[in-house]
Amino acid sequence: MAKKPAAGTPATAVLSDQQVEHTLHPYDVSPDAPNYGALVARALGIGPERVFKTLIAEVDGGLVVGVVPVTGDLDLKALAGAAGGKRAVLAERAAAERSSGYVRGGISPLGQRKKLPTVVDSSALALDRMFVSAGRRGLQVGLAPRDLIRLTGAVTAAIRA
Repeated sequence: MAKKPAAGTPATAVLSDQQVEHTLHPYDVSPDAPNYGALVARALGIGPERVFKTLIAEVDGGLVVGVVPVTGDLDLKALAGAAGGKRAVLAERAAAERSSGYVRGGISPLGQRKKLPTVVDSSALALDRMFVSAGRRGLQVGLAPRDLIRLTGAVTAAIRA
């Protein structure tokens, strides 16, 4: 039986199981650092428009995943609309961690404990490769946006503020 790599997470397991081409990129940035996403991009030597953060919001009482570039914020009204709802607020940290199975700073849109509706900002479609958390702090995964969208069952919409 093949041994899982040391960096194995539920997110990387999904990518391996589905035989999706991806690359892993470790980095060392404190999750409490101001402008965390820009620092991650700099640590990886890539443009910040290619690094996306995963946020969990509550839309009309249900949880929804929003994936947006670190260069902007999540437009909660746009997320609500894309998810077929009226009102959205960011989920409490504990609820996001409990639902996803990941800790803040390491929440990946892939391999979450509970499969949630997911919306990826449409700017990802212009990229050949994007970077999202690989499921733990200090590790990003690079993959094609269309693979992320397919694996998460996501819709795309302009949800970046």
